[in-house]
Amino acid sequence: MNHDQRKYLSLLAEKFPTRQAVCTEIINLAAIMNLPKGTEHFMSDIHGEYEAFLHIMNNCSGVIREKIELLFADSLSDTEQRDLRTLIYYPKEKLRRLHSEGIISPQWYRKVLRQMIEIARLLSSKYTRSKVRKAMPREFGYIIDELLHALPDEDGNQLAYHERILDTIVGIQNGDEFIIALSALIKRLAVDHLHIVGDLFDRGADADKIIELLMDYHSLDIQWGNHDVLWMGAAAGNEACIANVVRNNVRYNNIRILESGYGVSLRRLQLFAEKYYEGTPAKAMVKAINVIMFKAEGELIRRHPEFEMQDRLLLDKVNPEKGTVTIEGTEYAMNTMEFPTVDWSDPYRMTPEEREVMDDLKRSFCESPQLHRHIEFLYAVGGVYLKMNDNLLFHGCVPLTEDGQMAEVNFFGQFMRGKSYFEFCEKAARLAFNTGEARYVDFMFYLWGGPKSPMCGRVVKTFERSYLDDKASWKEPQDPYYLYLDSEATSRMILREFGLKSDLSHIINGHTPVHVSDGEIPIKAGGKLIVIDGGFSRAYHKTTGIAGYTLIYNSHGMRIKSHMPFESVERVLSENIDIESRANQFEIEPYRVMVGDSDIGKRLAAQIEDLNELLTAYRDGVIPERVE
Repeated sequence: MNHDQRKYLSLLAEKFPTRQAVCTEIINLAAIMNLPKGTEHFMSDIHGEYEAFLHIMNNCSGVIREKIELLFADSLSDTEQRDLRTLIYYPKEKLRRLHSEGIISPQWYRKVLRQMIEIARLLSSKYTRSKVRKAMPREFGYIIDELLHALPDEDGNQLAYHERILDTIVGIQNGDEFIIALSALIKRLAVDHLHIVGDLFDRGADADKIIELLMDYHSLDIQWGNHDVLWMGAAAGNEACIANVVRNNVRYNNIRILESGYGVSLRRLQLFAEKYYEGTPAKAMVKAINVIMFKAEGELIRRHPEFEMQDRLLLDKVNPEKGTVTIEGTEYAMNTMEFPTVDWSDPYRMTPEEREVMDDLKRSFCESPQLHRHIEFLYAVGGVYLKMNDNLLFHGCVPLTEDGQMAEVNFFGQFMRGKSYFEFCEKAARLAFNTGEARYVDFMFYLWGGPKSPMCGRVVKTFERSYLDDKASWKEPQDPYYLYLDSEATSRMILREFGLKSDLSHIINGHTPVHVSDGEIPIKAGGKLIVIDGGFSRAYHKTTGIAGYTLIYNSHGMRIKSHMPFESVERVLSENIDIESRANQFEIEPYRVMVGDSDIGKRLAAQIEDLNELLTAYRDGVIPERVE
């Protein structure tokens, strides 16, 4: 045993001071490894749709409904099952209604508590008792633990004991609190880990509420999407990102998230817009921020020719006399020439008043405590990509060449491709926020809309969509990656690049809505690639034909659930309706996947190996046991 090994084992011995302590831990870890793997849920492109997201989180993507149907198909009517589901989804709100309707009685409490305990018992069966106990609300932990593990005995003493517990809960009028606690436990046990594969922000109005919800979630990770890094860049002070964020939210009439959610005042922008632009205040603001945005983007693009975004410099291609713009040799008629603040001899220079507007917005974004709290959370739990349990998660694309090979990029003198490029992008994003170094702050704009950005991978044609009626000009060229979505060989090549060689490995993407209504399916490349952008955003419901996906990976395999549009929490409470979700089991594992087969299992196996070394050291007398 060398010095470093002895030092490490001595430190380990502080936690496990005796042979018996080591043996107990080895037995415990070995038992955990032989439990079924926990259930993972994957979702993407939430886009601020808080109520729909909240409901899917509360119904655990339909899993709770499945468990209720499994347990009570023969004993509860459809109406009774719906009542029970709604109570678990929204316990506080539903209890309030039931009390006002005079439905709740001691008998009702006992019946519902027994049903909820049965659901919790079923969901807890794949976890250790210790893990279940840790998931319980502290104030009810001991009581719930007793009720979950009630077993009949010869004389019925145990069951009588547990019935007495329920009687006491009801008798001291603690039933509501206990139902709320059990509801939380059921939802906690139904999903072991949540993956958000990008794009929490924009289009919908309430991304801030979604982040607050996620900040209280027990176990999750986030792969940043292009809309996420746009806000991250804005919080770091990138003016082009700030202008894009403001434009996106003013255009979708989501001013609340800026002004009330994050304290970003639009007053100066509004006064400026009303002074120079025609139309309603909202339309004038969109016109004003459009011009400011293209000027800010122009300044940044000209600073960084290595971004290769010169084709987005279009203000200087406008012919103000003819009212046209020339793009790649084609002349298009502009649908407006309302550019009162553009100096056509120097079109990317902001006027003093525009500079005041931008400075005011920048100050608000950089000094917003709530925004920075949320962005810090995205950095803490997020990244550009994740490898977990043989799956590779990222939002957009791995840049490829036309012939399907890894594309080489060069930023700031570094030549990269594939995995090394992803790691550079993550490092650059962190440096932008943590250090404020100018080139990395500028790079956040590239991550938002750059043609080789892993979060985007397309040419974003905001100018054309704003000022040209010819929709042929709107088409956004995409990275060749999107041409190879159905190529199993390409997916396997990418997985190998990231060190994943198992036949059970998959790429899991968001970003590109799946056009279900046109017959497109999310499972591609012979099952090696799954696109889970099903269109949470209301703006995409007509395009996709559904309202979001959840990919579910449990010990039996993978299935994907498509969700129908959600109306409102109010309708759920008043009518007990639920989101309709359709499941497609597309991969059944040849054997049940246990914890020992997962990434957690690999870590546990390493811990067992270390503990065995410590046990040998104790037995050989190399390290002395500590006698209490």
